Amino acid sequence: MAHDHSHSHVDENQSNKQLTVAVFINVLLTIAQVIGGLFSGSLSLIADALHNLSDAAAIFIALIARKIGNKPADDTHHFGYKRAEILATLFNSSTLIIIGVYLIFESISSYLNPQPINGWIVVWVAAIALVIDLATAYLTYRAGANHSINIKAAFIHNVSDAMASIVVIIAGTLIILYQWYIVDLIATVLISMYVIYHGILLLKQSCKVLMQAAPDNIDTHAISDAISSKFNIESVTSIKLWQLDDKESYCELIISTQQAINLQAIKIFLHDNYNIENCIIEIQPNTQLFN
Repeated sequence: MAHDHSHSHVDENQSNKQLTVAVFINVLLTIAQVIGGLFSGSLSLIADALHNLSDAAAIFIALIARKIGNKPADDTHHFGYKRAEILATLFNSSTLIIIGVYLIFESISSYLNPQPINGWIVVWVAAIALVIDLATAYLTYRAGANHSINIKAAFIHNVSDAMASIVVIIAGTLIILYQWYIVDLIATVLISMYVIYHGILLLKQSCKVLMQAAPDNIDTHAISDAISSKFNIESVTSIKLWQLDDKESYCELIISTQQAINLQAIKIFLHDNYNIENCIIEIQPNTQLFN
């Protein structure tokens, strides 16, 4: 067990380094895009630079939240600080939705009031941005996007920016050559819908944790039936499930039985079969108890 804990600690240190590199790269990209925008006279490139800066901020917030979340429980925070990552997800997912809505309105405005594209420099800078966006998306994915909604929100930020760079390259080229302004509108709206969709999913997940909703992957009736049959419990009069974060689930049980029961065995069963980290069990009167 000690070896697993050490391995996990090393992995997290490595992923934190990856997130730090991703922040640094995004800041450099922001500077490059601002310079490119000033030289080409492209306001859209400067706007994209600000979007990249928001990506850097999203990753930075995710990184700080992870560090805070690792702090141990204390006298005032009995469950620790794990929900710092959920709060970061709430913030980053909200900004994803805002960015998605903004991009839709901006693309419609650009289509209705088309402006001349300021040369191939915009396309070339977008191509460089795409490479960097893909690199930072890869770093945030490797940092734990599959295992943490906090990191996943930062990852979606970077993916959306990579998609936006693809739109600038393709649509920009077609507009320069053929004046096909509609391509930019369609592609931007589709990408924005993707960003908004994932933003809503992450926002919903983080709100459910903060509202102490039962985990989606655990059936309370199944738990009640399982422990009743396995441990000869007459009835489970109450069962409450909630999540501390997107990984740890907690449980509170009120049970009634005339048989002798082993509380530790019930807790081990719930942990091994339902990944419930901790369970508080209340015994109704007239029950024999073995600890």
